[in-house]
Amino acid sequence: MIYELIIIGGGPAGAAASVYAARKKLKTLFITSEWGGQSVVSEQIYNWIGTPSLSGTELAENFKKHVSANAGESLEIKEGEKVISLTKNAEGFLVKTDGNKEFGSKTILIASGSGRRKLVAKNADKLEHKGLTYCASCDGPLFEGMDVAVIGGGNAGFETAAQLLAYCKSVTLINRSDSFRADQITIEKVLKNPKITAIKNVDILEVRGDRFVEGLIYEDKVTGEQKELKVSGIFVEIGQIPNTDFAKGLVPLDEIGRIKIDAWSQKTEIPGIWAAGDCTNVLYHQNNIAAGDAVRALEDIYLAIHAR
Repeated sequence: MIYELIIIGGGPAGAAASVYAARKKLKTLFITSEWGGQSVVSEQIYNWIGTPSLSGTELAENFKKHVSANAGESLEIKEGEKVISLTKNAEGFLVKTDGNKEFGSKTILIASGSGRRKLVAKNADKLEHKGLTYCASCDGPLFEGMDVAVIGGGNAGFETAAQLLAYCKSVTLINRSDSFRADQITIEKVLKNPKITAIKNVDILEVRGDRFVEGLIYEDKVTGEQKELKVSGIFVEIGQIPNTDFAKGLVPLDEIGRIKIDAWSQKTEIPGIWAAGDCTNVLYHQNNIAAGDAVRALEDIYLAIHAR
């Protein structure tokens, strides 16, 4: 069978596109290795529009329920399968999964998301979701009135610090190099806030705490001196790793592996392939943005199949 559309990814982008594809009666195959995307690890999410608060697990379950409710003649679901390759053929495209299965389609929507680059330090894994987090938008409000640290000197790090300054007692921005990678105007604006302190040219050695984060140990890379910083929360912003390996060699990627898209339509540079969400080179990455981008892509895909 040749599908009209294959959607790859079970996060907010893939789920939103699948619901829209089913309602438009496109013959669609939805493939996901897991549901929920990055937010599945969040204790509480406060910014999913229409729901004041829910856990990442609940959000993932809701995605599955909503997509499954639309499954049927138009929409087929393959869960628990990871896409390992995407190639072009005479009919359109061929998708292969780690379950040793192959599926053909006229069009493709890549919504495979990305994963956070993890902090490598003693106890970082042990205290993840116990004061060490990778999502200020999801978890930041839990640290109101507390002293926190942000690790990362790029735009994401400074934007996270700016967000936390609204309700945290203090924010310490920690950067491993001696210069920040963020835009100069952003650096100057954020560092003007009296509640923020910046520490540069250090390595994070250890996250301290028993049941919850109590602080961290860092080393000055010039003097070798080790110091302790007492904080109740640690927000890590050291980059993302796009889940795009399966598309390398076919779809053009940027320097960090994100899929290049036309933000007007979500089209990639390869006719017949669209992409949406955190796997793309858009400026901001959020659940609501990913879902909206996927809907825009689906609208364009439908027109490309039936009206152009």
